[in-house]
Amino acid sequence: MQLIEQAIQRGAKNLSEFDSKQVLAAYGIPVTQEYAVDSIESALEKAEIIGYPVALKASGENVRHKSESDWVILDLKSADQLRRAYHDLMSRTHNAFDQVLVQQMVRGNRELMAGLKRDPQFGPCVVFGLGGVLTEILEDIAIRVAPLERFDAMDMMTDIRGHKILDEFRGKPPVDREALADILLALGRIGLAHSNIFEIDINPIKISQGKPMAVDALIVFGTSDA
Repeated sequence: MQLIEQAIQRGAKNLSEFDSKQVLAAYGIPVTQEYAVDSIESALEKAEIIGYPVALKASGENVRHKSESDWVILDLKSADQLRRAYHDLMSRTHNAFDQVLVQQMVRGNRELMAGLKRDPQFGPCVVFGLGGVLTEILEDIAIRVAPLERFDAMDMMTDIRGHKILDEFRGKPPVDREALADILLALGRIGLAHSNIFEIDINPIKISQGKPMAVDALIVFGTSDA
């Protein structure tokens, strides 16, 4: 894939969130509607295309931990709010990033994660579990070696301790498990097709009206020996 090849040729250690999602989308993984902008005028224009509310994020190959750095501003409901948030973000970050993302806000109180880890012995392994802050706190994950069959992906969903979050939840519909399985299968295909991808982290995957969508993502380069 040209985007990956170009990044590796220039010595990048990882892709930006925007470019990471471009790779995921090329493999059929649903991602947020978003635009990379470099001015407040462009941000306002793209927000109108997406429709309010929107999120604003710092993005770039040197940006990995946006939330910890306070480089994410959510739920902007108007052009005035977006304008203030854009200037606020620029003052916080002191231009320590390549681009700003104007991103669709995805509603949903269920958060999952999925990803890829390249193991020295087994090669690319697909990971699935609870997302958001629960990922590191609960460490509730399931792992399978790629390539995956659909029954493997379905099995991973029942393997996690918190699997009931996929069922009907607080009046919300159950998660579309077939769509979630498609994401896990796609991650396995990416890992097999691109040996220079060491890690993929999609966190969170938000569930909106039962459908999973990648809200944040990072693709890291390297090898199993790195």
